[in-house]
Amino acid sequence: MFRELDLIEQWGSGVRRMFKEAEALGLPRPEIIETGMRVRFTVYLARSIELPTERYVAKEETGAQSPTQSDNPILKLLLSLQDGEKSSGELRSILNIKHRPTFMDNYLHPALGEEFIEMTIPEKPSSRLQKYRLTPNGRAFLTQAKKDEKE
Repeated sequence: MFRELDLIEQWGSGVRRMFKEAEALGLPRPEIIETGMRVRFTVYLARSIELPTERYVAKEETGAQSPTQSDNPILKLLLSLQDGEKSSGELRSILNIKHRPTFMDNYLHPALGEEFIEMTIPEKPSSRLQKYRLTPNGRAFLTQAKKDEKE
């Protein structure tokens, strides 16, 4: 598939090296899973890397007054929603994000996962009329961020 899309010159040398390296390190064999029109390539690490899962905002990042001033994507999204519900397109416009997958992966899905925001039409997640709003958790998070800013 990558060769046909002209994304690689030829198939295999890098993939073969990854399989050999995993075997040499005693790691589980990498997995290549095709699902529909997508391919997932899973490479296992020698040791775990801890990723933030519960709180995305460091204390020093909470001082932003507008959505575009923070470095934290979750906080930017929540600040964008503090004056009411908005569509995905409206949020991308406010945040000046043109690439939809970046918005979905870095902003929307993490905020939904933490239950800081919710869909206005949860039974139809891909509806063209779908909008997003802050949840009580999201409002509490913003309130705490503002308190932390004052300290």
